[in-house]
Amino acid sequence: MSPGKPPDVIELAAKSTGLDDALSRRGFLVFSACAVSSLAALGLCEAFAANPPLVVLDNATGMILADPSRCVGCQRCELACTEFNEGLAQPSLARIKITRSLNFGPAGPTGGPDMHGTWGDGLVVQGVCRQCPHPVPCATACPENAIVSDPRTGARVVDTERCVGCRLCQQACPWDMMSFNEERQKASKCFLCNGKPKCVEACPSGALRFAPWRDITGEAPPTAGPQAARPTAKAKARVGNHAPAAKNPTHR
Repeated sequence: MSPGKPPDVIELAAKSTGLDDALSRRGFLVFSACAVSSLAALGLCEAFAANPPLVVLDNATGMILADPSRCVGCQRCELACTEFNEGLAQPSLARIKITRSLNFGPAGPTGGPDMHGTWGDGLVVQGVCRQCPHPVPCATACPENAIVSDPRTGARVVDTERCVGCRLCQQACPWDMMSFNEERQKASKCFLCNGKPKCVEACPSGALRFAPWRDITGEAPPTAGPQAARPTAKAKARVGNHAPAAKNPTHR
């Protein structure tokens, strides 16, 4: 650097890192360009993480269909579910929901007006996972991509290694069919027991059956009970893709 000449920023930076010859100066410029590119890539990664892509899952091969007119409210399906999946006789963790339609209090059945309960017309409306087609509300709402397609049945299943217990999937499901284990802080859902649903096997009245998959997301109203979580804005956007018809539901 000649006397009286203002210090060159790059030269000062090069000297501070020991890169003060001409070749090293060019190397420093290359290094700087790489650093800027790396920072830009990091910014893209952060943006990608904040706005994950839409999850696309293939349709399931089967599903559980329920007939409320046959249900006797024995809850054997819930017990069979939790014994198989959790090793516990704990209906609150069941992937099929009977208790919320059977139990009631001053406000009526906990499932709301769409879940008839024992203060309605006597029907116990079984809550079953619809194994939604794309876009799958629970999977799309999950920030960790923890809800994937079971390679054996195509059923949507929670990868507990990825699940962080944020409960966004619960908020996203229009039928409130996600379960949450408070002790483990993990979400869970029906994955059809690897193609042999234990609830179907345990039902004494033939109120449940395992059938080939079809889209029934528009045939039954959503659960709108006081116990259901309120969807976030992100979850509502996903749920809108599965807005079910409120009239003439098939499974009531």
